[in-house]
Amino acid sequence: MPERPANERSKDFGEVNLGLTKEQAIAEAKRCLQCKNPSCVAGCPVGINIPGFIGAIANGDNNTALAILKEKNNLPAVCGRVCPQEYQCEKACILKQQNIPIAIGWLERYASDHGETSVQSPESGLRSPVSGLSVAVVGSGPAGLTAAGDLAKMGYAVTVYESLHAAGGVLRYGIPEFRLPSAVLDAQLQSLESLGVKIILNHLIGRTKTVPELFGEGYKAIFVGTGAGLPKFLNVPGENLNNVYSANEFLVRVNLMRAWQFPAYDTPVFIGGKVAVVGGGNTAMDAARVALRLGAKEVRLVYRRSRSEMPAREEEIQHAHEEGIHFEVLANPTRFIGNDAGFVKSLECIKMSLAEPDASGRRKPVEIAGSNFTIDIDMAIIAIGLSPNPVLPYLTKGLETMPDGHLKIDDNFMTAIPGVFAGGDIVGGDTVIRAMGMGKKAAQEIDNYLKTHS
Repeated sequence: MPERPANERSKDFGEVNLGLTKEQAIAEAKRCLQCKNPSCVAGCPVGINIPGFIGAIANGDNNTALAILKEKNNLPAVCGRVCPQEYQCEKACILKQQNIPIAIGWLERYASDHGETSVQSPESGLRSPVSGLSVAVVGSGPAGLTAAGDLAKMGYAVTVYESLHAAGGVLRYGIPEFRLPSAVLDAQLQSLESLGVKIILNHLIGRTKTVPELFGEGYKAIFVGTGAGLPKFLNVPGENLNNVYSANEFLVRVNLMRAWQFPAYDTPVFIGGKVAVVGGGNTAMDAARVALRLGAKEVRLVYRRSRSEMPAREEEIQHAHEEGIHFEVLANPTRFIGNDAGFVKSLECIKMSLAEPDASGRRKPVEIAGSNFTIDIDMAIIAIGLSPNPVLPYLTKGLETMPDGHLKIDDNFMTAIPGVFAGGDIVGGDTVIRAMGMGKKAAQEIDNYLKTHS
């Protein structure tokens, strides 16, 4: 896919990938073998008819391609940009054996960007309204939006409650503008609203309204998709110094408070000259690249394993490298050091070596005694993962959680409270498309439940 030059794109928040041209998309689509038993579909968490939409692109019919996508995927323009297809549908592509799988993700983006959203295939038409049956969806992230869209197509009256002032969940506050433009997300939300989905903002369920109150208002079922927004920390000395951020806080300030539009928005977010980002996932790459775009002179990504073990997408790693992010691999923070005023001034790390694989399948990092070294910094961002949002489970009697904070659900996605279902990061999903897959399955289970309990 064509990309903007690194020295140009690293100075603004314009989209990095430019999208396939018509000629490129048709040529790539024609490579598809149109397998009778397509393994790529089995690799897709939401079960998209991949050969179908690719075949439509090959025929120059972008409207049909998009309609086929929307039969299973309510957010195709999002997935075409941020989903790790290389680990899912593209990994299962038969042409992967020749190391050249079909670029399914790029073609999904192409169809989403060039197809007419008003066009629907017969299979994606709305079911007749289910009289008097309404469902509440808590959280407007990928799981909640997917469940809401599918339930609306099934004929239910669906209301989504979002605690923040803008809908989208992690798609809105966790992914930078240069990877997922807000205009693209807004268009996807408008498409859902055209199905009849109602979105109510600034409502923290558990506080603004409780689960029993939602049932009291007439909702027959509730889907909880409140995600994972509780940052994990290193638990090393000095982590509470000034200018040490969690990646979640940093990206929320930049995205929701529009720091990326400075100086039009004077957002209270400090950007240091020398920044250290701790972590090796997509969020770490996002935080590092955002800090660079906001004016950092030097950004170091500190990761305790090697580059090959980084969980981030290879595309994101490559983009960060091209933009000048320095990779301090096989290094683990031991403490943050501050000045007399309480602001971070350096990061002490210890060098690591890799032993046998651990439970994650990656080689276990082991400290090398006496190898400590110090990096001069004036800002740090911790990006080592998130735990489930604890607010709703804490405030709702009867919701049971696992020791790690994830909601307990049964095989039908129902929580310990009858009629309350859950999916996405709140129960253990780890990517946008897997969260969407859970939302889709939960919507079907809600439909099954309401057919027998209403």
